[in-house]
Formats: sequence, C-alpha cells, structure tokens
Amino acid sequence: MRTAVQLSAEAGPWPELVRYVVEAERLGVDHCWVAEAWGGDAATPIAAIAQHATRMTFGSGVFQVGGRSAANTAMTALTLQRITDGRFSLGLGASGPQVVEGLHGTPFARPLTRMRETIEVVRMAEAGEKLALEGEQVRLPLPYGEGKALRLSLRPDGRPLPIYVASLSPRMLSLTGEVADGWLGTSFIPEGSATSFAALAAGARRSGRTLAALDLCQGAEVAFARNEAHLAEMVDARRPGLAFSLGGMGSADTNFYNDAYARQGYAEVAAESQRLWLSGDRAAAAAVIPDEMVLATTLIGPEERVAERLRTWRDTGITHVRLYPAGDTLDERLDTLGRALELVPGP
Repeated sequence: MRTAVQLSAEAGPWPELVRYVVEAERLGVDHCWVAEAWGGDAATPIAAIAQHATRMTFGSGVFQVGGRSAANTAMTALTLQRITDGRFSLGLGASGPQVVEGLHGTPFARPLTRMRETIEVVRMAEAGEKLALEGEQVRLPLPYGEGKALRLSLRPDGRPLPIYVASLSPRMLSLTGEVADGWLGTSFIPEGSATSFAALAAGARRSGRTLAALDLCQGAEVAFARNEAHLAEMVDARRPGLAFSLGGMGSADTNFYNDAYARQGYAEVAAESQRLWLSGDRAAAAAVIPDEMVLATTLIGPEERVAERLRTWRDTGITHVRLYPAGDTLDERLDTLGRALELVPGP
C-alpha cells in the first residue's frame, strides 16, 4: 500500500507542520493530503510545503465544490500542478449543507451534479480547451450575459492531473468509480465495506473499467497501546470524536458520516448517538458507542493488532493508507508514524 499523512493549516505552528512533512518524507511516506474544512485552505500550504519536501506527492483533501467556482477549482489545480512540478492530485468533496450553506453561502443543491460538472470543467482546462458547459449547476459562460467562453492562459504541460473524490453516499461513490482516478474514503470499517465497494465498482463499469483502475485511499488514526488497560483508555478517549462524526458532522437531516456507519453495520448505534448529540447530551452520545466500533474504525492497539488491521485493509482492497499518528508532541507523532510505517504490508 502507498502511505500518506494529512494535515491542515490550523493544526499547529507553521514551522512545526513543515518539519512534520519533511520528516514524514524522510521516513518514506509517499503522499501528503492537506485538509480544507472551515479553517485554513488547502492550496496555500501545498504550494509552500512542496518547496521543502521534494519527493513526495501532494493532494487537496479536499476542495469543496460548493466553495469555489468550477473554473477557479481548475485554475487552482493547474497552478498547483505547476508549482509542485507535477506532484499534485486534486481531491474534491461535496461537503454538506452545514459548511456549504453556513460558511460559503452557496445552496447545497444537487451536489452529485455539481461534482460531475466541476470535474468536466477541470478536464476541459487540463486539455487546454475553452471552458464551455451548459450544465444544470455549472453554466459557462453564463447565459444571457456579456461573457464568452474562455480558455485558461495557464496552459497545461501534458502531465495528467489525478482527480480523487471524497465520497460516502452510494450515488457519490458510484460517480467516483465512473469519473475519478481515486477514492478518498473515511468512516471506514473493512468488515462492513461491501456496499461501498459495490457502488464504486458499478460506477467503474459504466466507464468500461474495473475497480482495480482506482487508487482506493482510506485513513485512520494510528496509536500503540502498552497493555490492555492502556488500550481501554485509548478507546474511551476516542468515543467523543466518533460521537461528533455521528451527531455533529452535518444536520439532523443530512449526515453522510452517520449514514456511512449505518450501512456498515452500526445503524442502531449511529441513530442513538445522533439523537443524544442533537438533544445536547454529548457525554451520553459518546457513551453509547461500543468498544468494537472504535476499534473497527481505527488503527489502535498493540503492534500485532495494528499490523493485522493493516493487512485486513489491504486484503479488502485498499491501496493507499492515510495515517494519523497519535502523540502529544511532534516527536511523539513522528515516532508513532515511523513505527506504523514498518507495519504497512506490501502488495
């Protein structure tokens, strides 16, 4: 499996983030994804860190298609492709109404269509074509106005721009299989992932290819337990974060993370935790999450367990693992990362 780390601009002091990526590259990490949610943007850190890490590749993890125009997404992606000397992958996500409408002021309408049409525009720009699309969500040029279709003056250099889609819902997973080069997954439980892979494969078939054509990237926190008592403490400490995903990442009506866990065998837990979270009882929302669910969706435990879970991910079909190493200091996180890299299985 390929290996990756992920960071966000707000995660710590900038010099520390640069050192983290440089040291991760020295340890052998292949790729760095930079997150973009409701804090820092992803493009600026990639442009900066790429000047310090000269081997690893980079990706936006993710640009929200409701936060930029399709043309601006294409411009930013091709600019980063040039700045990184061809080491950039464009990660796109629909996000959800909480961020798209609450932060960007853009209607969260037909995200599947917006994703497809955004990718169409990016591919036009990559090919050096005029950006002209009579879409349902993206219309270039705007009808009945004075504008005309433009070709970007930043010309592509012929190197392919890999596109990854962060998807959770069956329809978005299917679109990922159809039009993307890779999948950025989350909320992943390998034992319950059959429905996700089925949707990805169905989309791939529409493009005349198989699931093997996609780079399947999943991420999880990695941490090493000294003994069973320490592992129990680690599990307890991670329940609130999982409760936030089930109850706080979205609205009462739209929560793709909750839906994903429900499809993977935890429907009752997901519904009850969300209910408690939305009622204001966040401690109870965390308490209802069983140990097995925390362990199923993370890479925590003694080394032998972490190694076994990584093999399970590989055997399930994951080709690219994002590692979120635990630690209170940068040196501790790097130590955890180094130990984890030694356990990542080969093909």
